[in-house]
Amino acid sequence: MLLSAYAKGQTFPVTGQVPTTAFPVCGTKTFAQSVVPIGSTHNLVVPGCPDNYPDTNPFWYVFTCYSAGTLGFVITPNNLQDDYDWMLFDITGHNPNDVFTDVSLVVTGNWSGTYGLTGARNGGSNQIQCASVPSDNESTFSSMPTLKQGHKYLLLVSHYTQTQSGYTLNFTGGTAVITDPKNPHLQSAIVPCERKSITIVLNKQMQCKSLASDGSDFMITSYSGTISGVNGLHCGTGFDMDSILINLDTVLSPGNYTLVMQTGSDGNTLLDDCGAQVPVGESIAFTVPPPRPTALDSLTTPSCAPQELTLVFADPIQCTSIAANGSDFTISGMPGVSIIKATGICTGGVTRTILLELNAPIVTGGNFQISLVTGSDGNTLINACGVETPPGASLLFSTRDTVSAAFSYNTALGCSADTINITYLQKNGVNAWIWNVDSVSASPSLSPSLIENVFGLKTIQHIVTNGLCSDTVAVTVNLDNAFKASFQAPGEVCPKDLTVFTNNSTGKIISWFWDFGDGSTSPMETPPAHLFPETWGGKTYKVTLTAQNNLGCLDTFSAPIIKLQSCYITVPNAFTPNGDGKNDYLYPLNAFLAKDLEFKVYNRYGQLVFMTNDWTQKWDGTINGKPQPTGAYVWTLRYTDGPSGKQFFQKGSSVLIR
Repeated sequence: MLLSAYAKGQTFPVTGQVPTTAFPVCGTKTFAQSVVPIGSTHNLVVPGCPDNYPDTNPFWYVFTCYSAGTLGFVITPNNLQDDYDWMLFDITGHNPNDVFTDVSLVVTGNWSGTYGLTGARNGGSNQIQCASVPSDNESTFSSMPTLKQGHKYLLLVSHYTQTQSGYTLNFTGGTAVITDPKNPHLQSAIVPCERKSITIVLNKQMQCKSLASDGSDFMITSYSGTISGVNGLHCGTGFDMDSILINLDTVLSPGNYTLVMQTGSDGNTLLDDCGAQVPVGESIAFTVPPPRPTALDSLTTPSCAPQELTLVFADPIQCTSIAANGSDFTISGMPGVSIIKATGICTGGVTRTILLELNAPIVTGGNFQISLVTGSDGNTLINACGVETPPGASLLFSTRDTVSAAFSYNTALGCSADTINITYLQKNGVNAWIWNVDSVSASPSLSPSLIENVFGLKTIQHIVTNGLCSDTVAVTVNLDNAFKASFQAPGEVCPKDLTVFTNNSTGKIISWFWDFGDGSTSPMETPPAHLFPETWGGKTYKVTLTAQNNLGCLDTFSAPIIKLQSCYITVPNAFTPNGDGKNDYLYPLNAFLAKDLEFKVYNRYGQLVFMTNDWTQKWDGTINGKPQPTGAYVWTLRYTDGPSGKQFFQKGSSVLIR
C-alpha cells in the first residue's frame, strides 16, 4: 500500500500538487491520499467542453506503459458526497508542464459534477463529461483509454469540493501493464578523486523514503572508516531517485573495495516505486586508484562557424587554476584565430567544463589543434585532488564551410495531382540532404519533382549538411486548386418535414448539380428545402452533389437520408444480444428529435445496469463486459420533445433473450 498524508495546515502546493513533482505510481498498488491541501495553479482546456476548468486542489500521478492495453482505475472519495474530477495526459517527449498549454496531450478525462466514485471502466462514457450540477446525474466513469507501450502518462485528480477530505486511487480492470517489470539493482559505483564519497548509480528509479538516512543500507568491505550520511539525487523535490551519494568520514585509500547491500535501520534495502526490493547481499566491486593528473579529455564537437569551444574533463578541475585570459591553451591550424578567454562552469570551486572563447569565429573548413601549456598564472590545470596536468597534451578538431538549403521551384496544377518541380544547386561540400513535405519524407533526389494528390498549402522543408555545418529552409507552396464537394443535411427526416441542405463545398467552383435520389434534381448552389415522397415503411434516398471547378475538374459527395415512417419514440419489449446484427441492443427507437434524454435499465434486483443520455448509445446486455442472464429488465425513459418542448416520462420492461 502506497501512503501519503499532509497536515491540514500545510501550504498549497505541496509535493505532488504540480506536474513536475507528480507521484510515481504503478498498477499493483492502491494509493491513499488522506488530505488534499486546497489551491489551484492553472486553468485547463478540456476538449469538447465549452469552458476552461481549474486544476482545483490537485494531485498529479506519473507512470509509464510497459505493455499496451486499456487503463482502468477507480477514485474512491473518503466522503462519498465529494466531487472528484480527473484528466489523463500523454506527456511522452514533453515537459510535464506542457499539459497546461498543449491540449493535444489530453487522452481522456471526466469533469462531471456528480458526487461519488469516478474513474475509467468498461461501459463508461465515450466522451469527456463536462462540468455539471449533481442533479444532472452525469456519468462519473469514462470508458477505458488505450495506452501505448513505452509512453509516459500524467493523471490529474482534481478535488472540486472545497474540503481537504481525501481519497484512494486503485488501478483495476484494464489490460495495460503500468508496473515496471525490471527488478531493482545496483548498477555502478563512482569514486571521485577526492575519495571521500561514492556515487551509486541505480538501474531504475527507486523510492527516496526507502533510503535509510544513516547509510545503514550499505556496507563497504576493507574500509576502516564509516559512512557519515547518504543523499538521494532529486529527493529534495520528488519522490524517487536514480542515484545515491554516500558520504564517508575518512578518505578511501587506493585499493579494491566492495559495496554490499544490506537491510537498513528502516527495515528494508532500497525499494522501487512498486515496492520491489534490491536483494540483500547484492554487491558492486570498485577500485580506488592513486591520485593522478587529469587528462585533457575531450572537446565537444564544435558548431558551424564556432567562436566558442567546450572542453570536458573526467575529473573536477580547480577553477582557480584556470587562467582567465585563456593562456593555458593554444590553438593552431588557422592564422589569425586565437584564444582570448577561458571560463569554467564552476560549482563549489570546481568544474568539469571549460569554455574557450576565440577572437573570431572559424568560418572556413580545416583541421585544428588545441594544446595545453603553462599559463600566465604559472601552471596548467590542477584537479580537485591537487594534481597538475603536465603541459603538452592536445586535442584535434575540424570545421567545414557553411552551407545553404535555399532552393527554387515551379508548380504544374492538375485535377488528380499537382507537381512541384524543385531546383537546388549543390555546393560547399553538401553531401546529405532531406526533403520533407508537411514533415513527411518526400524524396531522396537532389532536385526532385514532388507529386502531390492532396491540394492546399504545403510546407516544403529542405535540410542539408556537409557533415558538420547544416542549414534548414522551409517554404510554403500554395496548391490552390484544392476543391471539395460537400453538404450537410439531417440523416433522418420525419414524414411531413422538409429537408434543408447546407452547401459546404469549398474551392474555385463554377457549377453545381444536385441529384436527390427521388427523380428530382437542381443546378443551384443551394437548393430550396426538399420534400421527399412519403412511402410505407420508410425509405433511404441517396443524395449526390457534383461540383466542377475552374480547371474543369469534378468532385462528388453523397449522403443517405432516411425518410422515416414514424418519429414516435418507443422501446422494444425484447432484444437478443447474440451478435447476429438483428435486435442486438436495447435502446429507445426513433429518438431523433428528443432533447435532455435519459435512459436507464435495471435488473430484477433494482441494480442500475445501464444509463445513457445519448439515444444512440445502446445496452448490449453486459455489465463490465460480463453477459447478463436471460430475463426481464425494467427501463425508464425521460426526454423533452424537440418540436413541442413537452416533457415525457415512460417506464416499462424488456426481455433479454439468449
